Amino acid sequence: MPFPRASGMLLHPTSFPSKFGVGDLGESAYSFIDFLVQSAQQLWQVLPLGPTGYGNSPYAAYSAMAGNPLLISPERLVAQGLLTPDDFVNLSDFPHNKVDFDQVVQTKIPLLKKACENFRTKATSQQEEFSQFCTAKAYWLDDYALFMALKDTNKGMSWYQWEPEIARRHPEALVRSRQQLEAEVFYHKFVQFEFFRQWNELKHYANEHGIVIIGDIPIYVAHDSADVWANPEIFCLDEETGEVALMAGVPPDYFSDTGQLWGNPVYNWEKLQQLNFKWWVQRFQAILDYVDIIRIDHFRGFQAYWAVQQGETTAMNGEWIEAPGEALFHAINEQLGKLPVLAEDLGVITPEVEALRDKFEFPGMKILQFAFGSDAANPFLPFNFPRNCVVYTGTHDNDTTVGWFNSASEYEKERLLRYLGCISSDGIHWDLIRLALSSVANQALIPLQDLLGLATEARMNYPSKPEGNWEWRYSASDLTPELSDRLKSLTELCGRASVRRE
Repeated sequence: MPFPRASGMLLHPTSFPSKFGVGDLGESAYSFIDFLVQSAQQLWQVLPLGPTGYGNSPYAAYSAMAGNPLLISPERLVAQGLLTPDDFVNLSDFPHNKVDFDQVVQTKIPLLKKACENFRTKATSQQEEFSQFCTAKAYWLDDYALFMALKDTNKGMSWYQWEPEIARRHPEALVRSRQQLEAEVFYHKFVQFEFFRQWNELKHYANEHGIVIIGDIPIYVAHDSADVWANPEIFCLDEETGEVALMAGVPPDYFSDTGQLWGNPVYNWEKLQQLNFKWWVQRFQAILDYVDIIRIDHFRGFQAYWAVQQGETTAMNGEWIEAPGEALFHAINEQLGKLPVLAEDLGVITPEVEALRDKFEFPGMKILQFAFGSDAANPFLPFNFPRNCVVYTGTHDNDTTVGWFNSASEYEKERLLRYLGCISSDGIHWDLIRLALSSVANQALIPLQDLLGLATEARMNYPSKPEGNWEWRYSASDLTPELSDRLKSLTELCGRASVRRE
C-alpha cells in the first residue's frame, strides 16, 4: 500500500550507546526516539530483532519469531526489582564504538539468569502476565524455548547433530526433554517475556510520539533454527541427515562476483501451499505484534528463488525456481488484512517480480549509491522514481555514503558531481541526504552513519563476509541539538516533517 510522505532513520538497536557493551532497550533507545521527534522524523527502521547465532547476523537467527536476549536492558530489570545496582559493580570495560559480542554474552547472560531466578521465586505479582504471554505465544514459544534448552545441553551443536530421536522430534523424546529441562525451558520463556515487555513499552513510547517502526523480515530462516527443527516438512532438507538439500542465495551481482551462498534451506513451497501457508501467516502475525510496517528482505524470492544444490561452495551454479508469491500474499491478506509492507526489490529484478510487487501495491526500494554507475535510464536516479517507493542513501549492506564516495569510480564521481552541480561545503553525505529527502519517493530513510558523515569504519555489514559485521555503535554525544535542527530544517523544506507535537 502507498504510505504518506515521510522520512526517518535506519538504525539497529545494537548500535545504541550502553554501558553493557551492546545497544539495548533502555535509556538510549528512548533518547534516540526523542532525537527523531526533535528532528521532525516519522520513521525508524530496524534490522531483524531475533536471537543471533554464529557471526551475530540478524539475518541468521535461531528463531524467526523470538527476540534477541542481548537487547534486554539490565537497568530496566532493576526497575522491576529483578536485579539490583550491586549486580553491575564489576562490569567489564567495553569498547565504546563497537560491539564485542563474546564479551557481551559473558556479561549479560549471567545477569539474565539471575533475573530469571529472582522472577521465579519473588515476582508473584507478574506471574499472571507471564502466564498469559506464554499462552498467547505458545505457537512458536514452546518449540523455541525447548530448542534453545536442547542447544545449551548439546553444547551449541546444530539440531541435526543431536540424538536422532530428538532431532527427528519423536513425541516421547520431546515429552522427556521438556520434563528434564523444565528449568532451562522456563528461563528461555522468561527471557522472551522480558524482551517483548521492554520492546512493547518502547514501541508504545515511539507510537505515542508519532514514530512508526519499520521491522525487517528476512525471506529465509537459518538452518540451525527452531523454525526448521520444528517444521522440517516445509523446508528442502535431506531426509536422512537433516542437512540442507537446496541452499538459498543469489547469483553473481553488485556485491559479489561469485554470488552469495547463504546456506539457508529454501522452502518446500508445494507443502506450504497445501497447508494454506500457515507458517508464513503466523510469521507475519508475529512480527505485526511488535512493528508497524514490515520490510520484506529479498522480495524477489517470492516470485522465483535461486536454489543451489548441496555440496556447492559458491552460488554460481544454481537455478531459478518459481515460487507461489501471489497465492501466499492473497492467503495472508485474507487472514490478516492488507499488509503494511515495503519490498526489498534489489538485485536481479524481472518484469514478473515487478508485477508481483505492484499487484499488492508494495513500495520498492531505491538506493542512491546505485544511481550513478550507468546512463540516464538508471532506475535509481531520482527523476526515474515512482512516488510509491522508499529511497535510501544506502542500506546496512552498503558502505557508508562517505566511504562509498571515497572509493567510487571516477565515472561515478563525475556523473554525481554533474547531477548535483557541485559538492556542498557540508560534504557528500549531506548532498545525498538532500537528494533523498527532496525526491518524489513517499518515504526516505537515512542510515544514522550517513547523518553523522562517517566513513567506511562505521559500515554495518559486508555481504559474504562471515565475521566482523554488525558491530558499529555511536556515542550519546553524537546526537547533538545542532544536528537535529539541521535535519529538521531540511525535512520541513522537503515536505516530510511530522506534525508538530506540544
